[in-house]
Amino acid sequence: MPALQLSQARLPATTTIDVMNAYGETCQQAVAAERALTVYLNKREIVTLMTLGDDPEALVVGYLRNQGLLRCAEDLLAVQVDWDVEAAVIVTRHLPDDLENRLSTRTVTTGCGQGTVFGKLLEQTSLSALPETPLAQSTLYELLTNLSTYNDTYRSAGAVHGCALCHQSRVLDFVEDVGRHNAVDTLAGRQWLNQAESSNADIFYTTGRLTSEMVLKVAQMGISVLVSRSGVTQKGVELAERFGVMLIARAKGKHFQAVNTANRLTLDAIPAKPPSARTSKEAGL
Repeated sequence: MPALQLSQARLPATTTIDVMNAYGETCQQAVAAERALTVYLNKREIVTLMTLGDDPEALVVGYLRNQGLLRCAEDLLAVQVDWDVEAAVIVTRHLPDDLENRLSTRTVTTGCGQGTVFGKLLEQTSLSALPETPLAQSTLYELLTNLSTYNDTYRSAGAVHGCALCHQSRVLDFVEDVGRHNAVDTLAGRQWLNQAESSNADIFYTTGRLTSEMVLKVAQMGISVLVSRSGVTQKGVELAERFGVMLIARAKGKHFQAVNTANRLTLDAIPAKPPSARTSKEAGL
């Protein structure tokens, strides 16, 4: 089997611009890069992604994987990114028999930057049973603490989302991009390209909303615990119940909201409740 031809076309995730502050002073500020990258699969134009460009090869592989347009990593022959023409060319041994039907139907998702799902993927996806990964409350708190040391691009420039593959409280890999769907696709691509220590990942973390798109992509990666500092959507909850994914939403500090726990969440570090606010009468009002 010939070796995979893989470019290394990473670009800096941020650039610097001149801004004026509230005092009328001109200073420099780092901002998140946003670059167009058109994806071609066996000479067929698929989509144009807006991305930081920090790991474009993994992004396009993960995108095609999560769209069901790639069957397995072994089908990949070449992944070549050329920023001069803003294109990513992917060559594979096989294409889905129903490729044109898949591409003819598009669902614009609620992902930042408006993600797209092809071919009624939600209805067509059939997954094997996910592992019923347990999670202790104390482990969740430790994980959130460990994650606080990441988000380099967000701290310097803002305007990005972050996603992480984790094994309990340990962060295995972390990616930032202009949309959470790009970040999760990049991690999925790294899994297939063996660029991350992710074989034992059992928790997925995102800074974005827990939507149907996020639940679907994480379930496709074989992970059954999805943690976010943001909230959930109704469709996200429905898919979590369908695929057996436990959702931990609004996870900040010692607070969280757990959905579809199925007796997998152990409450071993319940924080003390704050004292109740005094009534108006007690306050003399």
